[in-house]
Parts: sequence; structure tokens; C-alpha cells
Amino acid sequence: MQNLKKIFLLLIILLLLYVFQTDVMFAADFGCRVLKYGTSGNDVVELQQKLISLGFLSGKADGVFGSKTKTAVKKFQSSRGLKSDGIVGQKTFMALKRNSTSRGTVGRYSQRDVELLAKLVYAEARGEPYLGQVGVAAVVLNRVNDPNYPNTIPEVIFQVVDGRYQFSPVANGQINLTPDNTARNAAIDAILGKDPVYGAKVFYNPDKTNDRWVSLRSCVVKIGKHVFCK
Repeated sequence: MQNLKKIFLLLIILLLLYVFQTDVMFAADFGCRVLKYGTSGNDVVELQQKLISLGFLSGKADGVFGSKTKTAVKKFQSSRGLKSDGIVGQKTFMALKRNSTSRGTVGRYSQRDVELLAKLVYAEARGEPYLGQVGVAAVVLNRVNDPNYPNTIPEVIFQVVDGRYQFSPVANGQINLTPDNTARNAAIDAILGKDPVYGAKVFYNPDKTNDRWVSLRSCVVKIGKHVFCK
């Protein structure tokens, strides 16, 4: 009889420990712990909701970090130039939190500015490496910050010099295409200060351009098919 009481007491203790751990697990705040395959909780729900809203995950946020969630995380990481390991650590958390601003203002730029910049990135550089897409956005912002160019994103993008638009997608209408999340992320990263092209104000594709003016430029880096110049 005494042994049965001990076994019963032990089972109650184990049950209480399980309930306590479950409560702690589901009370976890987003960003307070590393999330990976097999974890679960409210923070996983928030992770899944963010991935769904960004188009990387479909279905319902169930709070369980399974194979579908891992695949979605890896796709998101790849789109942001992060290590694509499917583990949500500090860098991935920060990137996900920054995405909450993708449809609102970012710094001094409005939602319209961000969307227009993303449209140019998509039209000019879709299919290019992520850093190259950030570079295209950075070129626009470098012009905005240069007194020799207009001082707003729309004015830079739609600028006409000697009767020609400065960016070909404006002339051919591709500026009106709907950008994807990668292009939006690239625009936001550039606005937040990322400049992989070291202040460049010009870019071109050597396979599509034979203008003599490019030889007069000081070119600083090539990313994908684009060469970026001062």
C-alpha cells in the first residue's frame, strides 16, 4: 500500500512538471529563444503567422515547428541573404521583425516610397542575387542623398535627362509590375542602411549595354550580372 502511494505521488509530481513546462513553453515571447524543428509554443505561432503573411508558408499557424515551417524558414533566410539552416536565431528574428514595416513607413520614407523602390528593384533585378537587389535599391538612395540628383525616391526613379528616363523599366512599363517579397525586403534593407555597392550611383548589365559612358565611370563591384559604379 505504501508503495502504491509513492507511485501515485510520483505520477502527480510528473504531471505537474509537465503542465508547468507546457505553460512556460506556450508563454514564450517571440525572440526569447531559438526556434527550430521540434519546438512548439506561442512564439512558433507568431513565427508561422509572419511567414504566412510574407508568403513563405501556407496553411494554418498551429504552433508546432514541423517540416513545412522549417522549409518556409529556409526560404525566408535565403531571400534575405542569411544562412539557410531552418533555425530561427537572432539574425532571423531581426529580419522577421523588420518585415513588419514592409507595408508601412520605414524611417523617413512612406509606404508609397518603399513600394515604388521595390517595384524598381523587381523590374531591374528580379532573379539576381539578393545582395544585387539591395544594391539596386541602394543606388536609388545614394542618388537621393546626392545634391546632384533629385532628393526623393519618386523623383530619382522618374528622372529624365536629355529626353531619356534614367531607369529603363520606367520607359518600357515594367515599373508597373507587382514586386515580390524579396524585392520589398531588399528595398527595406537598403533604406535601413545596407549598401553592398559602396555608394555607387550607377549600375548596368554589360551584356545589354555598350554605351561609351560606362568606360568613364569608376566601377566598384559586380554582383550577379550588374556592375555598380560611382
